[in-house]
Amino acid sequence: MIAVDILRWPGFNQAFIVSFIASLAMIGGVVWYGKRRPVGKPVSWGEAMLGSVYIFWMLFLTYGILPHQFIDHADKNLGWSRDKLIFGPFGILKPQSAGGWNPVTLQYEAVRDTIVVLLHAVFFGLQIWLAIWWQKRGDKVVKELPTSTYGRPLMKKA
Repeated sequence: MIAVDILRWPGFNQAFIVSFIASLAMIGGVVWYGKRRPVGKPVSWGEAMLGSVYIFWMLFLTYGILPHQFIDHADKNLGWSRDKLIFGPFGILKPQSAGGWNPVTLQYEAVRDTIVVLLHAVFFGLQIWLAIWWQKRGDKVVKELPTSTYGRPLMKKA
């Protein structure tokens, strides 16, 4: 049996995992607070400052630290650099410059950058969803039945 130390495994980066979980937890914190806060309640100066600092740190963590940690992990631990070429399984993507058939030279650096762009896109989508959810959290769609002159709801006959 081979013992594997998960903390030394090249696919594991504590800083990236912690920043990813912290970003999701901060988004969850906004949803949790939004469900507790009464809709239409005025915001005090202190609440506005605290909220702006919270959102600033959430965006800084999501768009600054998280992508940096993945790029750092890919460069240092995984060795995804410009020099490392993608050959694919059984060499089906091997470039012509290395004796293969593929006219395009694919590098792991491009995969790293694509993953970072996808991280940005996912968290940007979550940010848009969060803003829309916050603005619509008090809207309840209730169809009111027409009322009679006495104030009672009118019912249609079946």
